[in-house]
Amino acid sequence: MKKGLILLVLSIAFVGCKPKQVVTNTKLDMKSEVLVKGTWSISSVTYPGSDYIKVTSFDIADSKCFVGSTWKFISNNNKGEMALNNANCTSFSSPITWYINKDGNFVMKIINENKAKKVAEGYVLTVANQTENTFQLIDKANVGGKLIDVVYQFQRN
Repeated sequence: MKKGLILLVLSIAFVGCKPKQVVTNTKLDMKSEVLVKGTWSISSVTYPGSDYIKVTSFDIADSKCFVGSTWKFISNNNKGEMALNNANCTSFSSPITWYINKDGNFVMKIINENKAKKVAEGYVLTVANQTENTFQLIDKANVGGKLIDVVYQFQRN
């Protein structure tokens, strides 16, 4: 029984990730965007099986490396910046473009050295539990053929 459990854990303990997506709905939810304006940090990243499964977020790093990361959102031009600064992980920073559409989706492109118009693909996450000082972004990751919710909890700085 113990050997079977170990094999099961090892068989599902592979990297889960979400492919970049093309987005068509660009009608903005200005009220949600204004609430997100400012500097934020990710206080936690949670998902089912997080003790056994590694999820790579945004094709950058392990999702747990995003805990403590800082995010700046400018709502009047939909630009910003993200920076990973977890001491146990490789540091990373990049400009981003983003918006929240009328469907409640947070749409983001990681720009790096490129101009936004040269980056054709991005990421689509669901905005949830939005208040003045907190909000969540929920991503879907494919783990063993099953989609799981990866919840990024944001806290205003």
